[in-house]
Amino acid sequence: MLWYLVKLLVLLPVIGLLAWACLVLTRKMQERATLSPGSRSLRIVETLMLSPTQRLAVIAFHDREILVVANRQGLTRLAESSARPAFDTIVAAEASEP
Repeated sequence: MLWYLVKLLVLLPVIGLLAWACLVLTRKMQERATLSPGSRSLRIVETLMLSPTQRLAVIAFHDREILVVANRQGLTRLAESSARPAFDTIVAAEASEP
């Protein structure tokens, strides 16, 4: 019985340390594997939940904004327009004007 308790006291922290190390390693590998946000050509600008099974989304793709609805049947394109300027660009332009 004493031998069992000694093994438990030694191995339990080792297993916990290994689990923690795996989590840290996984997080670092995921950060390395993802691309930087500026280099992506596709991004979701905004989403709105219409019902539990339907979602409205604005997707930015190559200087275009595409309005789509996502439901159980898939994606349906509703509208398309040229991309709006970024908020930072508008603020910088207004700040530079006298």
